[in-house]
Amino acid sequence: MMRADAPGLYIHVPFCHSKCPYCDFYSFTADEKTKDEYTASIIKNIIIWQESVKNGFSTVYFGGGTPSQLGSSRLAEIIKTIKKQPLCEVTVECNPCDLSEGWSDSDIALLKDAGVNRISMGMQSAIDKERKTLGRRAGRAEIEKAVRMIKDGGIDNFSLDLMLGIPFQTTDSIKESIAFCAESGAKHVSSYLLKIEQGTPFEKVEKLLDLPDEDGCCEMYLTACEELEKHGYKQYEISNFAREGFESRHNLIYWDCREYLGIGAAAHSFFGGKRFYYPDDAAAFMGGAKPVDDGEGGSFEEYVMLRLRLTEGLTNEGCKSRFGFEIPTKLVDKSTVFEKNGLLVSDKKGIRLTPEGFLVSNSIIAELLD
Repeated sequence: MMRADAPGLYIHVPFCHSKCPYCDFYSFTADEKTKDEYTASIIKNIIIWQESVKNGFSTVYFGGGTPSQLGSSRLAEIIKTIKKQPLCEVTVECNPCDLSEGWSDSDIALLKDAGVNRISMGMQSAIDKERKTLGRRAGRAEIEKAVRMIKDGGIDNFSLDLMLGIPFQTTDSIKESIAFCAESGAKHVSSYLLKIEQGTPFEKVEKLLDLPDEDGCCEMYLTACEELEKHGYKQYEISNFAREGFESRHNLIYWDCREYLGIGAAAHSFFGGKRFYYPDDAAAFMGGAKPVDDGEGGSFEEYVMLRLRLTEGLTNEGCKSRFGFEIPTKLVDKSTVFEKNGLLVSDKKGIRLTPEGFLVSNSIIAELLD
């Protein structure tokens, strides 16, 4: 039986075949020797850290970068080192091209035998023209092949990423991409708006990109929410939708402000009541660098910010259980103006944002906590 208080484990793999023009995550290309050394360092750190985890991890998530760049053998080697609970959710992020061009059915089987039971794949769009603009290598055919490999390998629980507000995209093309997700058998869809990050190639050419304006982005987001619902994907977080029972248990740990351990360059943790992180420096991590202290974690304000990302929202029951009090009256009173505008719902259960409210969630949360 899985324990609700058991932490999750996040492992950051900073390797990519190439850098996407919109990405500001810590990642780079690496040779096989570097991948071997990084794998050894991950395993070494897991062995040390998990001595503090009494009952094993409830979830394991490989993010990046592109974890599939490590290859199935290294991933399996890492997973076999981890003390997991019996019903542990083990997710690996994969690039469609890694699977369709370089992997075989035996690679998927190796991951499944090691304990992987969930794949998250970076589709972004099912429209080749849109994908090419994003710098993605795979086309629709490669995505379809990767999906077949995953399913034939016996891993039925897989998620597809869908990016909104990208060049050349329309509400009709969003509907087509969502139909592709449903037809592929995906159990989960992560659908989020493109953000032009500082220092990325997209920032340098932003004015030349055919990007929708703010109203257009809002329309695309609300269209995606409605269309995903029609196809049986229930929204449970600002950017995440799932068929019943297939919500990402690992990400729910973040949004419920529960503890998790992050291992690897650029990985963040909330563990033992503290927040800390490893610097964005793989060489330093492999050289034995210690994580950097980032202060206390788990405050009421932090809990509010994270819980309001969920469609369930901030509940009186959750606050009472965690902090010994229900949602403060001041916070409830401040919510009334947003409720009148259709941006949230405030009732006996608690406070939760509507899809329209999610579009301006940062502003609403800032006002509520001011």
